[in-house]
Amino acid sequence: MTVSFGTPQLTAADERSLRVKRAGLRAVGFIGKMARNPLTAIGGGIVFLLLMVAVFAPWIAPFKPLVQDLNNALTAPNATHWFGTDEFGRDIFSRLVYGSRITLYIVLLVSITVGPIGLLLGVTAGYFGGKVDMVLMRITDIFISFPSLVLALAFVAALGPGLEHVVIAITLTAWPPIARLARAETLSLRQADFISAVRLQGASPVRVLWRHIVPLCMPSVIIRITMNMAGIILTAAGLGFLGLGAQPPEPEWGAMISSGRTYMMECWWVVTIPGLAILINSLAFNFLGDGLRDILDPRSE
Repeated sequence: MTVSFGTPQLTAADERSLRVKRAGLRAVGFIGKMARNPLTAIGGGIVFLLLMVAVFAPWIAPFKPLVQDLNNALTAPNATHWFGTDEFGRDIFSRLVYGSRITLYIVLLVSITVGPIGLLLGVTAGYFGGKVDMVLMRITDIFISFPSLVLALAFVAALGPGLEHVVIAITLTAWPPIARLARAETLSLRQADFISAVRLQGASPVRVLWRHIVPLCMPSVIIRITMNMAGIILTAAGLGFLGLGAQPPEPEWGAMISSGRTYMMECWWVVTIPGLAILINSLAFNFLGDGLRDILDPRSE
């Protein structure tokens, strides 16, 4: 009779439980690191608040954002209309709340689009080099040579006004910096010893890129995308101000400033409050990006 003292085998349920616990501990540690930086905590809190406002807009807004009340047009902020009303008597607070949905829609859709595009082009150019690198980087340089707002304006003018066209235009102008960043990261990684060892084991270029280089480029790309969100908000607001974004009567923040600029000298709230919303959220994404850089990029320490 033999007695086995081997390591007890974990069941599938135990392994899942351990993975969940480890993920929870990592999340708590990540949040703790962010909370220790005051500016990052403020930025993350504002972004989280923006997300909650967008999700629960129907329950937060006291009035319908599109309903007009000409008897209360251009009413100053008071107990009923916290941020006042616009030239059509629409409650500005309610329009800001619903406008957060449009802002988040643009920011999130552009971000999840430009990330893969810029990362794919950047790592491809950096890994293969030669003519591939030259062609892709010259295309990137062409896009970078124009100011992003001017280039987005040109694309929207060609495509026509509309929220979807704004997303396409901003996407076409936001990927080049990410591609250049991913290329620079790849150039420094492809000569590393562990990449050479993987190649010697017979790994294909696709496997090397997908399994080894792309994961190491992700932290820098995520940081860049987060910091780009402030620029996306400003570009979207600029296009909305020019009448090329969401069309009236949609409560887009840039369009709200445009429609209220005629009355800004007598009724300051119609442009000041939407402008503050744009400013605060842009700063919040910048603060959040700075914090992510400190946490995810060990070279910044």
